[in-house]
Amino acid sequence: MQLNEYVGFFRIILTLVLAMCLRIAPWPEEIAVYNPDWVLLVLVYWSLTLPERVGIFHAWTFGLLTDVMTGRLLGQYALAYSLIIYLCLKLHKRLRQFPVLQQGMFVFCCLLLSQLLLFFIKNLQHPAQLHASFWLPVVTGTLCWPLIYGLLRFVRLSRYL
Repeated sequence: MQLNEYVGFFRIILTLVLAMCLRIAPWPEEIAVYNPDWVLLVLVYWSLTLPERVGIFHAWTFGLLTDVMTGRLLGQYALAYSLIIYLCLKLHKRLRQFPVLQQGMFVFCCLLLSQLLLFFIKNLQHPAQLHASFWLPVVTGTLCWPLIYGLLRFVRLSRYL
């Protein structure tokens, strides 16, 4: 590997670690219900822009780490992330042609699919009702997508970071 490849790999891992920190940060209860799945948003970005570098293995690994860090059932985030990143990898050539706002609709579907999968897995353990707070991380994640896209694009293209 050349130095540029190491720097690129370091940037990817660093952004994923920062997203994981945002995911597990102790937010106040009023804000915690709005907290989107930062790890999934970063994984979606990297799998769309660099599909040869970030794939299902990264999604599975960071999904398992998210399971451990959040204290959830081992494998549920890994399954959700892997499924979403598989869809991103299958559609990345098409999605890269869309403007950021249209990509936001795809991100909305990805976040919604992830939330539904996690809800159904939780529902298998003990039945639960679907509340209005179910939609809040999906909506805030979709609204944050242009910001995430711009910030990670700057990180990817910057020569000084």
